[in-house]
Amino acid sequence: MTLREVKKGQTVVVQKLNGEGAVKRRIMDMGITKGTEIYVRKVAPLGDPVEVTVRGYELSVRKADAEMVEVE
Repeated sequence: MTLREVKKGQTVVVQKLNGEGAVKRRIMDMGITKGTEIYVRKVAPLGDPVEVTVRGYELSVRKADAEMVEVE
């Protein structure tokens, strides 16, 4: 399952980051790394963006980036 498929109010743990180069680096720079807990606060009506809480701060993640984050 990817971060994009997670419903509002759920907490998940990052299992794997897909993508390469600068895109993967940007996701990691936001604090989304393997083993990190992510709480999904809001999902926009069309699914873009997804508002999450990561490491104590709030973050908006684009749909394309959320698809690269595999969660459990």
